[in-house]
Amino acid sequence: MLLVAPGASGLPAAVNVNVTITGTLGSNGWYRSNVTVSWETTGETGDDGCQTQTLLVDTPGTKITCRAWNDTPPGPPIEEEVAKSVTIKLDKTAPAISAAADRPPDANGWYNRGLAVSFSGTDATSGLAGCSSAGYGGPDNAAAAVAGSCTDNAGNVAGAWFSFKYDATPPNLFAVTAKRGNRSCELTWRKSTDTQVVEVLRAPGRNGEGESVVYRGPAAGYRDRGLLVGRKYEYRVAGIDEAANRTERKIDFVATGALLSPALAERVTSPPNLAWIRVKGASYYNLQLVRGRKVLSAWPLRTNFRLRRTWTYKGRRYRLRPGVYRWYVWPGFGRISAARYGRLLGSSTFVVTR
Repeated sequence: MLLVAPGASGLPAAVNVNVTITGTLGSNGWYRSNVTVSWETTGETGDDGCQTQTLLVDTPGTKITCRAWNDTPPGPPIEEEVAKSVTIKLDKTAPAISAAADRPPDANGWYNRGLAVSFSGTDATSGLAGCSSAGYGGPDNAAAAVAGSCTDNAGNVAGAWFSFKYDATPPNLFAVTAKRGNRSCELTWRKSTDTQVVEVLRAPGRNGEGESVVYRGPAAGYRDRGLLVGRKYEYRVAGIDEAANRTERKIDFVATGALLSPALAERVTSPPNLAWIRVKGASYYNLQLVRGRKVLSAWPLRTNFRLRRTWTYKGRRYRLRPGVYRWYVWPGFGRISAARYGRLLGSSTFVVTR
């Protein structure tokens, strides 16, 4: 309230109060650096709270008031008083931030498929405005990382990284082969260096199971024994890396006994190479081929004999015609003329088709 008093001009001097605020202004009326509040007063004869102040500590709201007045003695007190206030909100501190993936690693600390990472935070003074999120789906990297941030209401930003191991590429498995043995299958393979373990599954499996794991380990081969002659088996050879990525190769296999090839009842379109197991001490073998009647008897020195399309046996000429053939093998010892044979190795069949 202004009261008029006698004076040289007939009016008291006018009182003015102006404020200057120095600092970095952020968002939503918040400052993000030290704030200096300074006052300029004119026409006053007294003031209170008008000294310059610097705020150094975060505050959700500090009110500063400058009051100035003008007295006009002598005589009755005639005054003019002006008061001005400012409220300073100061937050210099970035939010506390943390990161988390949407799921745990897939295997052994590795992720093998895309993941989402969310960032979260807290802010004690101005409060949290929001945080970012990120996704990752490659490339493979044992030191992969994604970046994110959180922002508070004052505009302070905190950044963070989420680090992890990522591998979405299966290992390589090649040159997978299956070799027949006497009621056995010898599987071999080659594998890439990132293959940690190889798993062999067989169907039908063991003990009546539809499928069984018959081998699991780091080797480059496995012999499966105790197979049933003539039974069809399916082998799945799987290479698995540390991130649990998996690659598979499938082999269909027909088990044989001592007579290895062709497999029992195998269908052929050209003269087959008949093969059998080696017998210790045998110096030759007697091979006999039957189609209705015996059509061939031979005494190979090795454990195989390749048929021809035509041959002569006991003066009669034969041709490998379509149909079912059965063959037998005996081991021979000593000279062929001695005709000293061991027990029959076995018999098998093959089918010639057009």
